[in-house]
Amino acid sequence: MGYHGNPIIDLIAIVLNLYWWVVIAAVIVSWLTAFNVINVSNNLVRSLLRILFALTEPVFRKIRKVIPPIAGLDLSPLIVLVFISWMLWSVLPWLSARYF
Repeated sequence: MGYHGNPIIDLIAIVLNLYWWVVIAAVIVSWLTAFNVINVSNNLVRSLLRILFALTEPVFRKIRKVIPPIAGLDLSPLIVLVFISWMLWSVLPWLSARYF
């Protein structure tokens, strides 16, 4: 990663990258539960679902207030991933060059 060695920008980038993967995992797990591939009565799976829900649902809920699901398709994870990409590729390098 390394935005000119600035630790603040690097920390923000690491957190955004981690959250990117959390969103991806939440989407995959939601698909797997929707198609009954994973057993939600398993304690480990249930714990994973609760953790992913707690990490993603507050953000997804705010987006769903503005853009509700269209024809049953929830676009909130996609919007979060686009926002994270925009932050990583545009905003953080600009902040690093401009202020740090």
